[in-house]
Amino acid sequence: MLNTLIVGASGYAGVELATYINRHPQMTITALAVSAQSPDAGKLLSDLHPQLKGVVDLPLEPLSDVASWASKVDVVFLATAHEVSHDLAPAFLEAGCVVFDLSGAFRVSQPGFYDEFYGFPHQHPQWLSQAVYGLAEWNYQQIKQAQLIAVPGCYPTAAQLALRPLLEAGLLDENQWPVINATSGVSGAGRKASMTTSFCEVSLQPYGIFNHRHHPEIVNHLGTPVIFTPHLGNFPRGILETITCRLKAGVSRDDVAEAFHNAYQDKPLVRIYDKGVPAIKSIVGLPYCDIGFAVQGDHLIAVSAIDNLLKGAASQAVQCLNIRFAFPETESLV
Repeated sequence: MLNTLIVGASGYAGVELATYINRHPQMTITALAVSAQSPDAGKLLSDLHPQLKGVVDLPLEPLSDVASWASKVDVVFLATAHEVSHDLAPAFLEAGCVVFDLSGAFRVSQPGFYDEFYGFPHQHPQWLSQAVYGLAEWNYQQIKQAQLIAVPGCYPTAAQLALRPLLEAGLLDENQWPVINATSGVSGAGRKASMTTSFCEVSLQPYGIFNHRHHPEIVNHLGTPVIFTPHLGNFPRGILETITCRLKAGVSRDDVAEAFHNAYQDKPLVRIYDKGVPAIKSIVGLPYCDIGFAVQGDHLIAVSAIDNLLKGAASQAVQCLNIRFAFPETESLV
């Protein structure tokens, strides 16, 4: 049994992590933690999230002395803000823990990226260079050896899983950038109250046009430019991305289908549609990425759907854990 600490357990992704780890036969929850200043400190997780009453009734403990916690656990999940993960991860890593970070603090290896897109200078280039990007279906071998796994962002997960097979197979016309129109539910903004994400105030609209921090993450890991426009939708959870591409001359629908089949035939948490395209309701509460597509002439429209809190956060982190410790890849997930 691996002793596990979840930091930031009171948030939406944190509670999903607690649910998965609680039922994982190889894991035990040693503690659930929040920042020492959090108003949730001292409360039971099940008081904040009643669906866990009688299931996970552990208290949310204030995280003050990192060293004392690090000596008690093997695995740490950081469901924390980017700047918090930046400060906490090195302390746990230096104590020998395996860290799964759900923030953006270690996703891109160039230190200057963080000044520009996250608003803080990165102080740990040695760990930044060692971090493995946890896109589970594509970085399987690297994850198996990693001590620090940077779990991808929710929008980048859906985008990359749809585009990587097409790029790897050389099917896309490189003269036309893929255009990604993505819509997320309001849970993507986190649990903290805000007028802009109050459900009665939310109306479908784009945001972060040309400057969303997930845009350079997508470009960096795909290795090709894209146009990415995120939208906030008036629904609780889930992400749907409609991606428009141009195919190279002579590429057929069968070629596209073959590329997706070759990429994911042995990947249990990506589901490819033979007909039609996915909807949000297809994946809410599930750890899958669903992908469908349509081809007309040299135009391709791919549709990718995930639950932003699961395949876009918690379930992908647990999938990476299963890979890292040689457990069945879908253990506790399905």
